[in-house]
Amino acid sequence: MNDKLPFKYVGGDPSLDLVNTVDWTERGPEKERLSDYARLTRWAEGAGLVSKADAERFRRAGAARPKEARAAHDAALRLRSVLQRLYESLAAGKRSDWKEFNELLGKALRQLGVSPPRKGQLSAEWEWHSTESLESLLWPVTWSAAILLTSEEAGRIRVCAALDCGWMYVDRSRNGLRRWCQMETCGNLEKSRRRAGRSRPGVETPGVTATRGAAAVELGANPSITPRSCSRTVSRE
Repeated sequence: MNDKLPFKYVGGDPSLDLVNTVDWTERGPEKERLSDYARLTRWAEGAGLVSKADAERFRRAGAARPKEARAAHDAALRLRSVLQRLYESLAAGKRSDWKEFNELLGKALRQLGVSPPRKGQLSAEWEWHSTESLESLLWPVTWSAAILLTSEEAGRIRVCAALDCGWMYVDRSRNGLRRWCQMETCGNLEKSRRRAGRSRPGVETPGVTATRGAAAVELGANPSITPRSCSRTVSRE
């Protein structure tokens, strides 16, 4: 685990950015960035799920309730693993087991409700309840995943083509041919590996070929709603 590794938000969706808090290598997950609950709160702040003030409030609560904080951290790792398997299957055009994700989604949706219109507004708003729970940081992530999975962009979920990366992203490029999570890191590294391989006769440079096509998920219409995050006032950015 390395608390000094920065969080990067290159997936195009908070649920993909959660998956990208570790490197998914052939040897298993490496370079863990979510080492504890405090790191989870910092990730959530960077993802725009909570404000700076609310992130600090969650860290204080986590320090005061260490058992609950460990359980919330474990829940984050479980959600990340479930999402990684689901998205990887979609990117490869394979069928996957949705049961565990739907269990997590059901748990999150039990905390989602509609609040009355604010002063001067005509429409009501979606809002998360029970936001004192240390796990409430995860509910908007699960909801965001459900929105993505039921959208046309489900077919644009990709896995980085670099060796030992495994990060994921929504390919919103015009031609749909984006191969790397980040060109300045994985893209340049893979190009350097290929050049090195060509300079040595008989040496084949290892790599991973990204799967292009992915079947769209037929789970019904995609509701164009984004509930307020667990900070009560912060919307997804």
